[in-house]
Amino acid sequence: MSGPVPAPGPVFASGPVPASGREPVSGPVPASGPAPASAPEAGAGDGVIRVLVVDDDFMVARVHRAFVGRVEPFRVVGVAGSGEEALAAVAELRPDLVLLDLYLPDVFGLDVIPRLRAAGHHCDVMVISAAREADAVRGAVRNGVVDYLLKPFEFEDLRVRLERYAVQRGRLLGAVVHSQADVDRALAKTAPAAAAPVLPKGMSVETAELVEQTLRDADGTLSASECAALTGVSRVSARRYLEYFHTVGAADVSLRYGVAGRPERRYRFRGAVTGGLALPPAVRP
Repeated sequence: MSGPVPAPGPVFASGPVPASGREPVSGPVPASGPAPASAPEAGAGDGVIRVLVVDDDFMVARVHRAFVGRVEPFRVVGVAGSGEEALAAVAELRPDLVLLDLYLPDVFGLDVIPRLRAAGHHCDVMVISAAREADAVRGAVRNGVVDYLLKPFEFEDLRVRLERYAVQRGRLLGAVVHSQADVDRALAKTAPAAAAPVLPKGMSVETAELVEQTLRDADGTLSASECAALTGVSRVSARRYLEYFHTVGAADVSLRYGVAGRPERRYRFRGAVTGGLALPPAVRP
């Protein structure tokens, strides 16, 4: 993305990133020592979801690391700037989730995934890339990525996806399979009609219903500021719920360009959320 990696070796650190300068790359420096080869998957018992950030632009990696650090229960355990560094970091740090850029200096990012599987690593992979080619998206799906987020993006875009991943991960870890319905529930294909809506941590059903009804009643599109004024919630909260609805397929987003500054994101109602376990219309029972 931005030229060669400044130095070899992934960054294995758990402290804050320096305010200026490049990441202190000087070879593997695990925060608490590498996991032994026979150790169970990381994060399986402590509730923490361990994340490895892979991006060859150290400033972008720093931003991604800071974003992840703001979402519970995620914790960044390392940063890598190339495909080879990513493979070494996964082997040593055993992350639960890899945030993977595709435009790496040594290999195409998707080629890292089969090498991880061949080495016996079962970490999940979320692609974060500027790659908009249909082949890249199809390849990501074939390789079993849990999500695909296009650059550039804002914190809310990543937070919604991380929270959704945490919910799905919890379903899979706690799944007890006695029937096809149990399999479908673990894969979020169907759910009991009487069950409570599944929303990301920190989001309430009551506020979701309020924002959803406001969006449904809108004459055309709504911005986050307009939604906040109509519902009485903060603009940040309104934006979070609207972005979540967009992520699950219940709202469409369009951009309105003004004279200066960033384009305004506007939302249009597409399908109910709170009455269907926060599932997109296509998979809601």
